[in-house]
Amino acid sequence: MYLPTFRLDGQKAIVTGAGRGIGRALAIGLAEAGADVALLSRTVSDLEETAGIIQSMGRRSLVIQTDVTKREDVHNAVQKVAAEWNEINILINNAGMNIRSKALEVTDEEWQTIMDTNLKSAFMMSQETAKVMKEKNTPGRIITIASVAGHVALRTGVVYAATKAALIQMTKVLAMEWGAYNINVNAIGPWYFKTPLTEKLLADQEYIKDILAVTPLKRVGELEELVGPAVFLSSSAGSYVTGQTLFVDGGMTIHGF
Repeated sequence: MYLPTFRLDGQKAIVTGAGRGIGRALAIGLAEAGADVALLSRTVSDLEETAGIIQSMGRRSLVIQTDVTKREDVHNAVQKVAAEWNEINILINNAGMNIRSKALEVTDEEWQTIMDTNLKSAFMMSQETAKVMKEKNTPGRIITIASVAGHVALRTGVVYAATKAALIQMTKVLAMEWGAYNINVNAIGPWYFKTPLTEKLLADQEYIKDILAVTPLKRVGELEELVGPAVFLSSSAGSYVTGQTLFVDGGMTIHGF
């Protein structure tokens, strides 16, 4: 009687950076919960692998090659999903990157690349998708993958940290503005998870020792542990949650680094 549904049957979702790592896991997780998923990335071959897995579950998928740092690409991708499926219910802003330069060594090019990929893309995707949600008058869920780096200070990665802190604040402001349109806007802040991008770092025993020293659960995360929070925030179970950042971090942010 009181248990809300975590199912996403009939929902239409977009996931950026859906070809591998966190994006692939979240796209597949949404499909497992019943959603059809549009997959966005610059690398079509990776997207097609994800699409194959989703289609094997009996769900529909769209593969859309997209450079999410370019307004035209973002607009066209969102409009294609809206035209194909008539509505968009869920957006997950996952596309992101990092260049691990020390602050004194950051170049203007590195600064702009990280800002465009992590921050500008998430805003443009949110803006274009929210326009469709508002026009169609359908409840919407926008979820952005932030990071613990937007909340606590890490040793390097100042530009990355700046973008993630901005995403957390952007989430709050968009939630304030778009609540009137029945659009919930939230973020998820991961710590270290096992992905192709972190594989090399996590193979360094000294590095992993430092990571675990500030992680109360004493391990890095598994990708499926991000799927539950994403499905919760996408479903009716999370319908009264907005403007929040859910840190999925093994307790790291209660410790600091």
